[in-house]
Amino acid sequence: MKTWNDYKEHIKMVAPDGEKEIAEIEALSQIISAIIERRNSLGISQRELAAICNMPQSSVARIESYKTVPKLDTLIKITKSLGLNLTVIPAN
Repeated sequence: MKTWNDYKEHIKMVAPDGEKEIAEIEALSQIISAIIERRNSLGISQRELAAICNMPQSSVARIESYKTVPKLDTLIKITKSLGLNLTVIPAN
């Protein structure tokens, strides 16, 4: 079985924009993971978070399962509701 790192290296070799795509996937994954971790630490269900954000529970589920890429305004709404901030910093 291949690892995530093996897969990343393969994509970088075969796809011209592979490295960029991998970086975008990893950045989104970090944001979604932080949302899930915070929601769980607060003891809030997906249904409760959805109600706070005035959105369907199914939308929260799709975001948390990486089945959809949320718009920026949706990410801001969710993170603010969880007491988190999205921060933009210069890339290395």
